[in-house]
Amino acid sequence: MVIAQTALPVDIDGDSVLVRYYADLRTAARLYRSENGTPQTPGLAMDPELPELTEPLAQLLGTARMRMVGLGSYAGRELRLLDLRCTASTRTTKTFASVLIVARAVAHIQRTGERVMIVTPTSANKGTALRDAVLRAIRLGLVSAEQLSIAVVAPAESLPKLWASELSEDSELLRRNPILLYDGERSDGVKALAAEFVRAAADSFERDRGVRLWYTMDLANYIIADTARAFFEADVSSPAPQGRLHAHAVSSAFGLLGYHLGRRVRHPESDPDHPQFLLVQHLRTSDMVTSLLRARSGGEIPPRYVRDESAKVFAQQDDPHFPAVTDSPTEDLDSTFYTRQPATSPTMNAIIERHGGDGIVVSRRECLARYDELRARLAAVDIALPADTAALREWSLVMALTGVMNAIERGLVPAGMEVVVHGSGSYSTDDYVPLSETCTTRVRTAADLEAPLTKAAL
Repeated sequence: MVIAQTALPVDIDGDSVLVRYYADLRTAARLYRSENGTPQTPGLAMDPELPELTEPLAQLLGTARMRMVGLGSYAGRELRLLDLRCTASTRTTKTFASVLIVARAVAHIQRTGERVMIVTPTSANKGTALRDAVLRAIRLGLVSAEQLSIAVVAPAESLPKLWASELSEDSELLRRNPILLYDGERSDGVKALAAEFVRAAADSFERDRGVRLWYTMDLANYIIADTARAFFEADVSSPAPQGRLHAHAVSSAFGLLGYHLGRRVRHPESDPDHPQFLLVQHLRTSDMVTSLLRARSGGEIPPRYVRDESAKVFAQQDDPHFPAVTDSPTEDLDSTFYTRQPATSPTMNAIIERHGGDGIVVSRRECLARYDELRARLAAVDIALPADTAALREWSLVMALTGVMNAIERGLVPAGMEVVVHGSGSYSTDDYVPLSETCTTRVRTAADLEAPLTKAAL
């Protein structure tokens, strides 16, 4: 099915930042491609050029909204929240890249008539957002369920974070859009597993089933959408006389890298007002923070924790960049942050070296100690944290705010500096229906993906 459509101006939908700044996004995509070349990923080599913006595609992108709100001051620093979790069907920033990825898939299908199956590894949120975007495209009539589908490969431990939707409640849509749970030792093994399968099966799926497999785990597929953060900030923010710092709970820091690219689009020659960055991580995967600190000092990082038997905690006082107390030196605060040794660390280190910034690691105990205060601050801007922390399923926003307050108290944030917290995700069991395990298939090897994905392609 090939649909002829008419390009529309970028201001078609003032609520969607992807629509409002679409011309800037296209510029960012061309700049990124000119510097990094065409992504070398297995499977379908999707056209890196963003398609012409049509009215139907603008409707697809219409869910991508953000806002900037004040959170008051803390120890002399003004706190602002760049709220990226405005889409009720996901509550995370993954919506921005996901709808743009699906828009490109839709344009490809409409141009070529080919069927496309997106194959994505995820810790949870990206899978939920991509499934939501695929469902949105089908509901809008841009493609049929036969033309576009998605296979998600997630760590088994992430099941409680995966959202149910019509893609899982309708048996035919569930067959076409499988959810595969990986039982391997390392949760980020889903990336290698999915890539291995697509590399081995892409040709046969295209030849025998008429389905193109698109493995979307490439930085180019995410960084472009995140440039909208910089464009939006420029429109809604006044200069910060004593400087500005952007804080983000990160796994690979795609969001901050996208923001930085957006700054370069708007400031191609020089950018003297570029903000500093604060990376916030948890102990299980603190690789970006440790990479940054090792590049600076080469000392003992992370510091050595000592068991305090009386308090039943591990403690350290040697390094302000790490938790003073934790239940475990390898604590897993949130499975969202599962990437080890991200390839983006050297790039982020260079950005922080040039523009300033730091990194900090937080523990669950530190987050809980600040939870009531954070809950009150966020309630004032219509963000509800559950009274019972056991119901909180996405800790990104709480982590980021805890990291900022800790960093301020420990002298890691210059006096008077304004802090913008990227609210990349926050949701509780009140916000969604968890996916049932009966809707999933367990896998251990790439070969295990063959049967469910073959069934999905029928």
